[in-house]
Amino acid sequence: MANPIIYFDNNATTKCAPEVIDAMLPFFAEQYANPASPHILGRQASRAVALARECIAESLACDASCVYFTSGATEANNLLILGLTNSVSSRRKIVASAIEHKSVLGPCEALTESGFEFATIPVRNNGIIDLDVARQIIDERTLLVSVQGANNEIGTIQPVRLVADIAHEKGAAVHCDAAQLLGKVPFSIDEMGADYFTFSAHKAYGPKGVGVLVVRRNIGSMSLAPVIFGGGQENGLRPGTLNVPAVVGMGAASRLWTAQMGEEAARILSLRILLEDSLVSIGYGVRVLASDSPRLPGTASVVFPGVPADVLISRTATVCMSVGSACTSGAVAPSHALLALGLSRDEAYSTVRLSLGRYNTADEVRMGAEAISETVRDVIGDSKVSV
Repeated sequence: MANPIIYFDNNATTKCAPEVIDAMLPFFAEQYANPASPHILGRQASRAVALARECIAESLACDASCVYFTSGATEANNLLILGLTNSVSSRRKIVASAIEHKSVLGPCEALTESGFEFATIPVRNNGIIDLDVARQIIDERTLLVSVQGANNEIGTIQPVRLVADIAHEKGAAVHCDAAQLLGKVPFSIDEMGADYFTFSAHKAYGPKGVGVLVVRRNIGSMSLAPVIFGGGQENGLRPGTLNVPAVVGMGAASRLWTAQMGEEAARILSLRILLEDSLVSIGYGVRVLASDSPRLPGTASVVFPGVPADVLISRTATVCMSVGSACTSGAVAPSHALLALGLSRDEAYSTVRLSLGRYNTADEVRMGAEAISETVRDVIGDSKVSV
């Protein structure tokens, strides 16, 4: 009998909750109409979208009018950054942390071709943004500051409120890519203080292909302009026919976020500690990055010196894990986030992300840790023989 597949890649995507699948199914075959259509089936679809929007807004403690549907956080990040810069000309500087997701760094870098200045705030070797440098970089020329709620690779939770206070003192808007916070830890977008938030449903037991941009407020003359055109959906900000089944699925997932989050986070944290302790105990210099920093309960970024991450993953066939973030998998260059922490290229190439979630068990953690440990011993043993 083949060994079961163990899934330790929940930061890349989570399994769709059964309740979410049940909520979505009717909208594929029975209530399939376009929500913009004026007939009875279209109105039913429109009501389903409105209900999902209200459920998501309630779970995030914001008004439903602040919630704009997108295809995911990547689109939402691009819409926010490019849409804001399209509407304002007086401020020409964008600031982001050095470990932001590529869907934030990419549009920021692209804006330099249009005359914008782009500056990054470094992180300390504990994976937390350097607030002293942030105070120096953010100035009166700054239009937008973007900082993650939690890093997707190492799991460090960032001091968004402190960054927001610094930025607002200079009159800059603040964006938080909070995709990795969703469904993992309790948070309040009001207390975090950012003006814009972005989320993806598939990071929190919802479907792929849907996310939201939350617009809490526009500062002064700063307001978002659309970056694609051709329809009036989402108040004209994000035209295009909505993915109704996915929208309904995100609404269903949002009901689970607050209901299960507290107890679930504590259980997942205990699993992460078990996993990390098991891996570090094998020796060979194995270590956990940012181990003393506030992190997501299920995220462990582990360095296996002398064991290339791609080799570890390919030779541990029963365990699903990532080289850095899944969005950079396949790239030759090492993770920008790991290098920003001060790791050497060799260390970055030997780092694996393990991310636990709702459906992982203690037995899986024990089996997964043993499978990884066995591969590490084999690879290091092979390298000694070859030398």
